[in-house]
Amino acid sequence: MNSSTTVRTARRRTLRVAAAALTAAAALALTACSGSDAAGAKPASHSDTAKTAVESSGAGSSAGLPGSDAQASAGAKADAKANAKANAKANAKADAMGQQSGSAHAAIGGRAASPVRTQRLADGISKAEIYQLGDQHYRATIVARGSVLATMETKGHDDGLDANDMFVTLTLDGQVRSWMGGGHQGPGTFELAGGWTAKVTKVGELRYRAQIIGHDGVAATLETNQHDVGLDANGVSVVLSSGGVISAHE
Repeated sequence: MNSSTTVRTARRRTLRVAAAALTAAAALALTACSGSDAAGAKPASHSDTAKTAVESSGAGSSAGLPGSDAQASAGAKADAKANAKANAKANAKADAMGQQSGSAHAAIGGRAASPVRTQRLADGISKAEIYQLGDQHYRATIVARGSVLATMETKGHDDGLDANDMFVTLTLDGQVRSWMGGGHQGPGTFELAGGWTAKVTKVGELRYRAQIIGHDGVAATLETNQHDVGLDANGVSVVLSSGGVISAHE
């Protein structure tokens, strides 16, 4: 092989090497670009996907999450308004009931605080202040010269009093009757006003019993237990004292 042939052969090899180098460089460049694009276009993570979905939902519809919040807020306001109205109604009812109860107590207290009437008694000095405490429940305070002498009260039955030979009865309907004298000292059997007969017996210390007898037999029984008692027997007032004295007046 001559020298020119050798030179041409060397040039061809050089060109091949250069072309191969250029091809490799181009391939590397394409690979780098492809990798960069692949990295940029890699699948989004779960958080990115969720974020994109939320943003897409919010951007795609104005009635998305903000609308739901608005509806929930409106519902809460409606519930709060309804609850407030119900509470106000309940409070108003409770207040009304409380006022009604308070008025009832005030009425009862008012009747107890001041007498329904004052009545002069048979001795001309004493008076009875009559108070209504309830249905068929009365109290009579016997007052003389500014001092309280005694108190009578109906508790399911009439009451009576012997005040130094002045006899007083208080009935279930708040009526007061008084008279002077006419007493009989028991034990014994005595004729009373109105055609009644009283059979008085002693049953203990300061305890006497009186059977009020009419045409048909025993009509009522009075018994003292350390305090006087009385009753209204068909318009006839009867008092039995704790000392065994009985008196009647019609």
